[in-house]
Amino acid sequence: MTAPVLKLNGISKAFAGVHALKDVSLELNGGAILGLVGQNGAGKSTLMNIIGGILKPDAGNLELSGVSYAPPSPGAAAKHGIAFIHQELSLFTNLTIAENIFLARFPVGRFGALIDRAALHDKARELLNRVNLDLEPQALVSTLSPGERQLVEVARALQLDADIIIFDEPTTSLTARETKRLFTLIKQLRKSGKAIVYISHILADVLALADDIVVLRDGEVVAAGPAEKFTVSGMVVAMVGRSLEQLYPPRLATPQEEVLLSAHGLSARGIIDDVNFDLHKGEILGLFGLMGSGRTELARILFGIEPHDAGKIVVAGEELTGQSPLDSIQHRIAFVTENRRAEGLLLKASIADNVALAALSDLSVSPAGFIEPDRLQESVGAAVAGLSIKAPSLRTPAKDLSGGNQQKVVLAKWLLCNPSVFIIDEPTRGIDVGAKYEIYSIIDRLAADKGGVLFISSELEELLAMCDHILVMSKGEIVGSFARAGFDRERILAAAFGETRKAA
Repeated sequence: MTAPVLKLNGISKAFAGVHALKDVSLELNGGAILGLVGQNGAGKSTLMNIIGGILKPDAGNLELSGVSYAPPSPGAAAKHGIAFIHQELSLFTNLTIAENIFLARFPVGRFGALIDRAALHDKARELLNRVNLDLEPQALVSTLSPGERQLVEVARALQLDADIIIFDEPTTSLTARETKRLFTLIKQLRKSGKAIVYISHILADVLALADDIVVLRDGEVVAAGPAEKFTVSGMVVAMVGRSLEQLYPPRLATPQEEVLLSAHGLSARGIIDDVNFDLHKGEILGLFGLMGSGRTELARILFGIEPHDAGKIVVAGEELTGQSPLDSIQHRIAFVTENRRAEGLLLKASIADNVALAALSDLSVSPAGFIEPDRLQESVGAAVAGLSIKAPSLRTPAKDLSGGNQQKVVLAKWLLCNPSVFIIDEPTRGIDVGAKYEIYSIIDRLAADKGGVLFISSELEELLAMCDHILVMSKGEIVGSFARAGFDRERILAAAFGETRKAA
């Protein structure tokens, strides 16, 4: 390790009198990885925006390599060698890999008027080799996987000759293999002397990668030190400010004999093949599989977003024939999509408008479809209060909420429809540990009070903790079935990787 590359001394920032950061001090060393963790709203984004020149602190100062550092803009921060790899990637999908890497400074020809395409592609190829990405520079970014796009972002940071690289939730959309590949690259960057900030809600990853860890809570540093002094449970306690006896709530729901949802020989050519299962009342049924296994496609077919060409879906003893989301809603099925920001919410619309969206017909008070405001306010208010959604008012835009509260808004939307079947895809993706506990509690309550839950996740640990039964998918087929008494992590993973086709 070398001397501190970046120092933050007593940084404070407030918005409308509310403190986002209070006297935050930390050091970032060259050739080291600093893990930064905290719940949504803890101040991580505000701190990074100050480092990146988007915000100015109200108090305190920054030093870059021992020199006062106060970037007036993101461009100035980039010129000082600071690069950000965001959760929501900033690449232009209609441009090539090379064009994205050199967007800020294209190599030009002799007279400086035209881009030197040969030099562009040669230099891009060198950078792609440095991040171990075997792709042609001329390939469009739209054709790349999420993991490949992450590596292109890193190549762009190297092109800018960044000394400090900040990774913000970089593995949210990555497969296990892509995540491993990214971690290998991050370790290589550390070895080359780069200073790394790694921000993630996946605490085990932070613990495995980081040399030092800083925990923020309510805008303050509440724990800091070498990574070997931390445990996952210790970080959880520091983040939430209270002791969590466990990461998962006690189960209240109990599976019953009554079948709420069945799939019989369900197939869609090239997507899923001969899928069969039953979801019982009071049951949380887990669905596990690697990315591309068909688990999300199955969920979309069950809800009627995508068609199937063989088999049938039966709800409460009645076959679904409409194959549309409206038909599913009318049969009391709810679907919480894996991409809440793109598909589950109207981000610019208010909490009230989002929550009421799926139940507008039920809230109508006339044949013409007019909505009675007081009735709307009462129904939405009850749903919001029931899920403890934290917001200044029901008129607050969904985009202004934390990830956990956004997910609660999506759940509240479906609760107004009074469903008996919940299909929930990746409900805790990008959500901090405290909010995860609340989401798990809501899922258990949905099963106990309302019906059955099909819980789809790429995080096996949460399925093992929350589910009564786990189905494993691979290449569009169910290749494993595990009852709670027979849960075995290794066997479930082996089934997901296609190493066995036997059910337990």
